[in-house]
Amino acid sequence: MRRSVTEGCVSYEPVMPGSVSIQPINTSTLLCFLQHENLCYSSSSSLDIYGEVVPHALTKLLELHHREWQGFSLLGRDYGEKEEEESFELRNKEDLTSNGRSPAEVTVSQPTHTANGTNGHAVPEVSDEMKSLIIEKNKMSLEEDAELLVKGWLLREVCGSWIKQRRYWFVLSQDSLDYYSGPEKGARRLGMLVLTNLCSVIWPDKQTYKETGYWSITVYGRKHCYRLYTKHFNEAVHWACAIQKVIDTKAPVETPTQLLIRDIEENKFNPEVVEHIYQHNPILKYTQGPLYAPLLPFPYGSVEHTYHSGKGYGSVREEAVKLFNCLQQLESAREPVPIIQGILQTCLDLRPLRDEVYCQLVKQTSHTPAPHTAAHLRYWQLLTCMSCTFLPGPTVLKYLRFHLKRIQSQSPESEMDNYASFISEALEKTKCRECVPSWEEIQMLMNRQEMLCTVHYPGPGSCQLYISSHTTANEVVRRIQEKLGLQDSKNTFALYEQNALWEQPVMGSALIADILTRFENFSSKESDSDSKWKLCFKLYCLLDADSISVDSIEYYFLFEQCHEMVVRGQLPACEEDLQALAALRLQCLTGDFSTHAPCPPLDELFPSHMVEARVLMSLSVPQTVPPCQLAAQGCPPTQRFPTGLLAGTLWSHTATAAHKLKVENDMRLRSRLKEEAAVVMSSILERWKGLAGYSRRDSMAAYLTIARQWSGFGCTLYEVDFYISSSGSFSQKLWLGVAATSVSLYRQGQAEALESFPYGQICSYGVSDSNTFKITAGNRDLLFETTKLTEIMQLMNAYFSAIHRQRGKGEDADITVAESTETPLPPTILLHIAPKRPVFSPRDPSPPPLGTTQQPKQRQGCFRSPSMKISPR
Repeated sequence: MRRSVTEGCVSYEPVMPGSVSIQPINTSTLLCFLQHENLCYSSSSSLDIYGEVVPHALTKLLELHHREWQGFSLLGRDYGEKEEEESFELRNKEDLTSNGRSPAEVTVSQPTHTANGTNGHAVPEVSDEMKSLIIEKNKMSLEEDAELLVKGWLLREVCGSWIKQRRYWFVLSQDSLDYYSGPEKGARRLGMLVLTNLCSVIWPDKQTYKETGYWSITVYGRKHCYRLYTKHFNEAVHWACAIQKVIDTKAPVETPTQLLIRDIEENKFNPEVVEHIYQHNPILKYTQGPLYAPLLPFPYGSVEHTYHSGKGYGSVREEAVKLFNCLQQLESAREPVPIIQGILQTCLDLRPLRDEVYCQLVKQTSHTPAPHTAAHLRYWQLLTCMSCTFLPGPTVLKYLRFHLKRIQSQSPESEMDNYASFISEALEKTKCRECVPSWEEIQMLMNRQEMLCTVHYPGPGSCQLYISSHTTANEVVRRIQEKLGLQDSKNTFALYEQNALWEQPVMGSALIADILTRFENFSSKESDSDSKWKLCFKLYCLLDADSISVDSIEYYFLFEQCHEMVVRGQLPACEEDLQALAALRLQCLTGDFSTHAPCPPLDELFPSHMVEARVLMSLSVPQTVPPCQLAAQGCPPTQRFPTGLLAGTLWSHTATAAHKLKVENDMRLRSRLKEEAAVVMSSILERWKGLAGYSRRDSMAAYLTIARQWSGFGCTLYEVDFYISSSGSFSQKLWLGVAATSVSLYRQGQAEALESFPYGQICSYGVSDSNTFKITAGNRDLLFETTKLTEIMQLMNAYFSAIHRQRGKGEDADITVAESTETPLPPTILLHIAPKRPVFSPRDPSPPPLGTTQQPKQRQGCFRSPSMKISPR
């Protein structure tokens, strides 16, 4: 066949006796001819016509029209006609097509049926093969196979009335994994799994070997999954490596949606071409029908979903199709928030689905039949929530931005225009979220509004601020400082997550919306009043307590936070001082003593562990054991009564007596605690009476004067389990105090420090392993086991950075930071400081209020761990 190419036309001249030249035909006619003749076409290769190859230039010329001819529609089943899928797995050698193609020819598998296409031409339906653009080849017998890579006997799991294993001869080639009835020539091929870059392999694991006695590998293909077994581990690994190597050599598969997105990007400045692409490709437009395959390529049987199997997810491909069904349910849902939250949670758990959902939403908001109805605006509301939660990949992001501009130009001054504008702004600010938006946040986003957030101060005060999905803790701290006039303070502030039992500083870059979502999740699981969560604005680094004005709100914050330390047992003082502090607290809260004045409970004025310690010392009576139990303890095991006949008499009597004794001891302990608490409260009230005439300001000043007597005033205490150094070790709980000028070690309850290390003597500090913090001071290494590694690290960084800022540009600083502390710290991360340089200069010269949100599960009993408890002496 001779061929000639002219601009927009192709002419073909069959070379055979009696033939006549065919007049030039346009490309649409040629494509219909190709479809009729069932010829092969691939956009990435040349065109094969009766064994001849059409030049690559013609391929490029026909590419756009070929896509129009295909329709690239995943919605073919909407037409109500049956698909005619080809099945290659059991095809025999003689099953050849009527047009004379050889079995080795490569074809794009697709069903064909007529539908309402463009220009009256038949638009072929796209089957599962075409939906993923998987190129397959017809089957051939064993002797016709291409170069073989691996071959051998394997057992394959076969599902019938019951699961069983059968032995087959497997052959791996560059294109497929085939299995035959035997190794001899002419053996019948029983099946084939075509290998593309979307296939995946599960390697052998010990669990399957323990259960079955076989090492297994699993190969996932488009339509089939081969579970193969062998008794030899090396053989299983060899097969898995060989199959994976073939998969890795395959070119990336592109779906029709990806190809069309690329076409739109190339022609985005030509509105007519873009409109033509949309009009002739239903896959890009809104549909009421279901989706049978993802819009983007995902691996078959992707192993990524196994990490979330506990949440009930299937494969990524399956979840992509389910998500489209959820999207369509939004149109008729009475309450859309649960559906939106579920979709966002799936995208959070399965990261590859984020681009897929964006593409689905762009599809459902394109050429919508009734775009201004509330039902169809639900897609825009979900797109708004997505844009404030996840960023798509670069390619999908460009496609999304183009879609938003197109909608704004087509529907100006409409609700869609408003949503598109809001989404465009959100995409400029969005960072990946740790949590999906809360119920309240989703409702606000659906109306394109900001959320009201309440931030509490030390004591009873609070303020309310409007925040967006992108507001960070740094921004909130800065706004509160400006509101309270604290922007010039020498001390630093931070936000804290807090409830009655636990508190933790919030990382400066953390999103407030994520924190509020966690609070919502905690509240749904915990109904206890002690578990009510709130955000608190507090002093973080106390750098200069002397410069705080007595009349300022910062002084009040200092007073409140000092009292919190006293109640938690973090201020080592004698009992008389503690009672005096409690009386000053009452005078500050309620004024002069009055029998009618409200009095808070003792545990809000005085450290409760002090009362418990006194009672336990007074009740230091050895535990009594019933005579029958003592007798039993003295008998050899063979002489004791067996269980059974006497189990309900003698032994039950013993258990009852022990339980009764325990109940009596508990009642006795509670009674003594009440008595001791009444004595302490009475002493506090007597001291309160003596403070008549003290103003609120005088009471706070006297309170802080007593607290400042402790040399460690202003430091943050962390409980460490062990203290190890070159001079010895102590296997007891100690306090590690991090202050503005030094790091000190205290025995719990003692005011004097065991050792103190000024920052100028510290050479390095950081995380040594998963629960060990290391400080190197001179030639000594100090190792502390604690659960608050990141908090200690962040606080020391903040103090060093504050010192650096106060000393100006920091020419004396000579410090190397091994890793950023805004991320979870891996083992052996240390910050190395020049031995004779006292100043620390981290990568960020002015870090925000620091902290961590990496350990939310340790909230129970937090004020007593790491640093809220003094051991009784």
